[in-house]
Amino acid sequence: MRTLARTRASRRDIYCNICIFQIFSLPLQKLLQIVYNMIIILCAPSGSGKSTMVKHLLETYPGQYELSISATTRAPRGQEQHGKEYYFISREEFEQHIANNDFIEYEQVYEGLYYGTLKSEIDRIQSAGRTIVFDIDVKGGLNLKRLFQDEALAIFIAPPSVEELSRRLHGRGDTSEDMIQKRLAKAEIEMADAPFFDKIIVNDDLATAKQELDKLVQ
Repeated sequence: MRTLARTRASRRDIYCNICIFQIFSLPLQKLLQIVYNMIIILCAPSGSGKSTMVKHLLETYPGQYELSISATTRAPRGQEQHGKEYYFISREEFEQHIANNDFIEYEQVYEGLYYGTLKSEIDRIQSAGRTIVFDIDVKGGLNLKRLFQDEALAIFIAPPSVEELSRRLHGRGDTSEDMIQKRLAKAEIEMADAPFFDKIIVNDDLATAKQELDKLVQ
């Protein structure tokens, strides 16, 4: 279960870290964006195209949005790099961060496999005056939505069907059959949570899904 590592009262710390000089040196439009459009949360079952949608958002609106990089104990896949797709750390390091209360939220997705959002990531992006984008699992996204409430737009990226999701996961070629079956079982549970998000985008056709995302964030 995702664990919120921050109280609602301490949430104000995120916004108070902008120094007075930064606030008054920003154009009014940019300042309003910081105050009223701080967070976009993108969630989806594994294999639904969430990372592709996040990449589209960042490339289409350069300098406006920035990805909150999650920490994880899983191994890098393919060309993934530490500090770019994820902060790849050991289980011991992750659990030390938990003990230090360094996470805004975290989850043990499977036995020994952790994902979490470091508070330092929020501070880093917020201090640059950019809108924070979360590419995160469903439970983590719902926890963040409960934490930030109207300050966040939570979007669920849904596959057209479980059958299509299975085809996509098998097509990756980098995941064992046992793990694929675990992800499919988890996906069915996650899809039941879709109505709790602000918006749902069904990723049947990628170009159409990207257009729907653009309309939501513009």
